Amino acid sequence: MKKAALYKKLKNKIVKCTACNHYCRIAPGKTGICGVRKNIKGDLHLLVYGLTSGTGIDQIEKKPFFHFMPGSPAYSIGTIGCNFACKFCQNAWMSQCTKDNTIPIPSLYKLSPKEIVQTCIDEKIPVIAYTYNEPAIFFEYAYDTARLAHKKGIKNVFVSNGYLSKEAINKIAPYLDAINIDLKAFTEKFYQKICKAKLEPVLDSIKRCYKKKIWVELTTLIIPEENDSSKELEQTAKFIASISKFIPWHVTSFSPAYKMQDKPSTPQETIRQAYTIGKDMGLKFVYAGNVHDEDLHSTYCPKCNTRVIKRDWGYTRVEALKNGRCMKCKTKIEGVWK
Repeated sequence: MKKAALYKKLKNKIVKCTACNHYCRIAPGKTGICGVRKNIKGDLHLLVYGLTSGTGIDQIEKKPFFHFMPGSPAYSIGTIGCNFACKFCQNAWMSQCTKDNTIPIPSLYKLSPKEIVQTCIDEKIPVIAYTYNEPAIFFEYAYDTARLAHKKGIKNVFVSNGYLSKEAINKIAPYLDAINIDLKAFTEKFYQKICKAKLEPVLDSIKRCYKKKIWVELTTLIIPEENDSSKELEQTAKFIASISKFIPWHVTSFSPAYKMQDKPSTPQETIRQAYTIGKDMGLKFVYAGNVHDEDLHSTYCPKCNTRVIKRDWGYTRVEALKNGRCMKCKTKIEGVWK
């Protein structure tokens, strides 16, 4: 447990958390929506500081990041809790356990920022990924780790639902190298009904991170009959292109999970349709997730169509990319390559 950095004191020992866009007003003895930021006698504390529910070493492409240090191992870390309540959550056992009484709190173990960074130094791991559950809610833990990692030349990436507050983005920006934001849908109805959140703050976060020159990639999980209409996919792609046509968009197949066990998996033709829509709307880099198709995973030069990076089910090979440019026509391929 550690006193939070992102909050404001209000009257009667009530505090306003400023870590995410819910901006929870929290009375003494209570927690915010996430369940891990608690008002203790008029001060906000992070209950999971220095505690993790799990770590792992994953290839960076699994996050997914396709234009960020391809093939690199990433030390992945998460805690518990979430500021969303997505009915389709793939990690409900850790993210929803603080507010869903049917899910037991998993075992947590101590792991300090210094220990995380030292492990990366010892194992020669160049990236730390704050993932598994939403980094905004364990902000102080992530921030202290990222700042220390930055000093040691280790890069930091967030895998986020995009509900970070402007205060959180501004504070972490000097130390955050990349962020993959779940743009879960493009309707207010979906966000309110299925995620218990709002769309607009997510769109604002995407714009803000891009302006801060944090490398941005976006992921949309395509759920049958929820966010898979051609119109909505076109709106999503159009929004992304309005910021930058070079932002990678991952359109990913849904599998039944948590409170959406009754939904079928996404048909592969729907993913291919989403891929085509993204391309038709001007996006230069669209990728299919959870679909076995080498062409839809690989990166091609937007000018001469040379395959510069080959990918296939966790396999990554840089083929025609040098110093961030296509080796055939010298076109710049947007991303962070080293």
